[in-house]
Amino acid sequence: MNPHSGTGPPPRTGDRAPSRPVRTPPVPARLALRPPTFPPGPLCGAWWPRSDDLLAELPALIEAFDATRGRVSRMASHRDTWAAAPCELPVPGHTVKAAWFASGFDPHTIRLFSYGVGRWDLLVVPPRTETATAARLMAAAADPALHLTASELLAAEQRLHAKGEAVREQGQTEQWEAEGGAPRRAWAPLSAPATVTVRDSLLASRQVR
Repeated sequence: MNPHSGTGPPPRTGDRAPSRPVRTPPVPARLALRPPTFPPGPLCGAWWPRSDDLLAELPALIEAFDATRGRVSRMASHRDTWAAAPCELPVPGHTVKAAWFASGFDPHTIRLFSYGVGRWDLLVVPPRTETATAARLMAAAADPALHLTASELLAAEQRLHAKGEAVREQGQTEQWEAEGGAPRRAWAPLSAPATVTVRDSLLASRQVR
């Protein structure tokens, strides 16, 4: 019995239905925002983009704000922060107009405007930042108790990193010295301690005799 009951030729064994393109959902923006109940400070939070391609990164950020804080219609940023500086950026459902500044604007900040709602200034964490550093910066930017600008937060993080490096180098030096790699006092003459030790040893042996 032939299972094919249509009028056309039966389908061949290798025939398959055309595959539909799989739509990859957008990757959520990495955001940390201050609680809306607190008074605004220099920053409303932080954004950690995955690259400096604003055309690729902005849609996820705007989608998050459109859903929770009001539709974003404009943005402003420093010209040197991004690889390109277009005047209009397409995002899901609409277009965001951009204003670019060469001076007088914090280079580590992006400002979003929602029509009839307000504006939000966000720290832009550099894309290639290490995860632990980015987490500290984002937590600090979203902390209502802190009132630092984006550049001040990055400067504080750089000082913390430099201090950590100094402490780590000091620890390595002390460990090396403890293992006999160097004298405790690098400025003391190398031969002096040995001479004194040998002289004391000779005097002691003569006294014993």
